[in-house]
Amino acid sequence: MSNVNQKKIVIWGSLLLFLVVLSLSFFLGKFSISVTDFFRAVGNKVIPLEQTWSSQVETILFKIRFPRIIMAVVIGGGISVAGATYQALFQNPMISQDILGASQGAAFGAAIGLFFSFTYEQVISLSFVFGLLAVAAVLLVSRFLRTDSVLNMVLIGMMIGSLFSSAVSFLKLVGDPTNTLPAITYWLMGSLASIKIQNVQFAAPLILVGMVPIFLLRWRLNIISLGEEEALSLGVNSRILRVILILAATLITASAVSVSGLIGWVGLVVPHFSRMLIGNDYRYSIPVTALLGGTFLLIVDDFSRMLATSEIPIGILTSFIGAPIFLLLIAKNNRSVRS
Repeated sequence: MSNVNQKKIVIWGSLLLFLVVLSLSFFLGKFSISVTDFFRAVGNKVIPLEQTWSSQVETILFKIRFPRIIMAVVIGGGISVAGATYQALFQNPMISQDILGASQGAAFGAAIGLFFSFTYEQVISLSFVFGLLAVAAVLLVSRFLRTDSVLNMVLIGMMIGSLFSSAVSFLKLVGDPTNTLPAITYWLMGSLASIKIQNVQFAAPLILVGMVPIFLLRWRLNIISLGEEEALSLGVNSRILRVILILAATLITASAVSVSGLIGWVGLVVPHFSRMLIGNDYRYSIPVTALLGGTFLLIVDDFSRMLATSEIPIGILTSFIGAPIFLLLIAKNNRSVRS
């Protein structure tokens, strides 16, 4: 079988898996919805039908499951693509989407909002703004130090992220242990339980806007991943391209974290799995990464709301699942290198 045909099989297989998991997710949960009620309730939005389903079905379907499922797909695909982008830009497969401090900055913004008992919408807005400010600080410090070194930028990102993490810890220390501390702690665990249609309207367009330049420029990731000298020799301005892609990936990360909290490992593990299936050509791996990321987070979210009586924060499950998978991928890669 030719290499092109193998790539087509992987792409169509990923799409089929995504559609199957997406379809099943609407019927999974503590409240069961029949197939008939589902299609009639959905069809009623297009063509008015005689209501044979309960109002509870309509509430659960359109106010809880639809927003949550859409957000799981968009966030999972978005942070996976952002992670793959950073891995290409910094030529390091151990890097994830929060390497430049966007997640830590967003966490600090949310912690401030929760500390001062702001509204849910204000907490989301602060989280989003501080996520962008964190990466802006990294770029400004890099410019001030007049360094274009990939390693230096990563180190600066780690430093900025550490500062924001310390600030979050301080807010947890001085916050009210009865209300503020549990709220910040739960938010940091990551969850899609509070997702509403307003969150979808806010975050989904921003994440999709961030994904557009990455998809359009994904073929250039093949060039920039070869190194700066090779990119310049091929006529690609790696400095401008890096800034554009960093801003796009940051927009994705900050938007995702602002509505879901911290969800780890997805942006690190999924790009590895995608490359294992389809190879290192980013023209093909980026679309597959988006599909697998959305599928993975959707599956984890389905388990988070079904495993226990009280919902398990999705960030805990992604760590439980992602860490062993990542170890298996590393072990498999080491065996293939030795052979």
